[in-house]
Amino acid sequence: MIQQNVAFIGAGSMAEAIFAGLIKQKMVRAENIYVTNRSNLDRLNHLKETYGVQTSTNKEEILKKADVVILAMKPVGVKDSIEEIRSFTSENQLFLSVLAGITTEYISELLGHDAPVIRIMPNTSAAVGSSATMIAAGDGVTKDQLTIAEELFKSVGMVKTVPEHDIDSLTAIAGSGPAYMYYLVEGMQQSLEELNLDQDLGEEVILQMMQGAIDLMKSTDKSPRELYQNVKSPGGTTEAGLNVLEDNDYQDIIIECIKGAAKRSRDITKELSTVREKTLS
Repeated sequence: MIQQNVAFIGAGSMAEAIFAGLIKQKMVRAENIYVTNRSNLDRLNHLKETYGVQTSTNKEEILKKADVVILAMKPVGVKDSIEEIRSFTSENQLFLSVLAGITTEYISELLGHDAPVIRIMPNTSAAVGSSATMIAAGDGVTKDQLTIAEELFKSVGMVKTVPEHDIDSLTAIAGSGPAYMYYLVEGMQQSLEELNLDQDLGEEVILQMMQGAIDLMKSTDKSPRELYQNVKSPGGTTEAGLNVLEDNDYQDIIIECIKGAAKRSRDITKELSTVREKTLS
């Protein structure tokens, strides 16, 4: 357990997933976690009642207590959000950004001082200790500071430290990937009604089936192709279902989905670079 105070700037689903996981895994005490947003008091009160964290819309009050600052606001408003808090920050704080498409260099420019910035891309499975988190250190980050970030997020799942230029592409899988899985499960759930199956029983079977498939992939050296080929037999039910997926170019759709998410992350970076150039000119 770390003794530092951790402040979250932003109180959305990602911030909640992270600090819920940190508390559950006993990495940070609830009373050492501070959460703020622009003005949504109902949301802050809900988080305080649910987790016991400290909440306030007074960002100066929260930031003065913070050793580690986790930037979790909406990426599209990052410039205004950081300018709003800049005067309350210092280079003695460690900044961890979970903002998709926002580079460590840009955050450092907005902060206006030499505070260390580390880019983090977790996912909402952090809430149950199962995130796949990518970490990229900005310029000037020390080994000890990187270790703090790694230890924080190891408590809520797997952590991989990667070059920052890879993080946009990895975001499309590690960060956005859970949403694609939920979308797939939703489709399976909708099929239950079409097949006149009990909804509760069917949902339990779907979740266990997915967990079993994941467990098997983790325990074997066989490729996904080998595994699904092992399940199907000529003229059987699995082959019939796979034929429908292949006829509809299912894997191509998945590839385009991931490429589209990665492109959007890179586009956000480019859009902010354009805004920065206009501001400086």
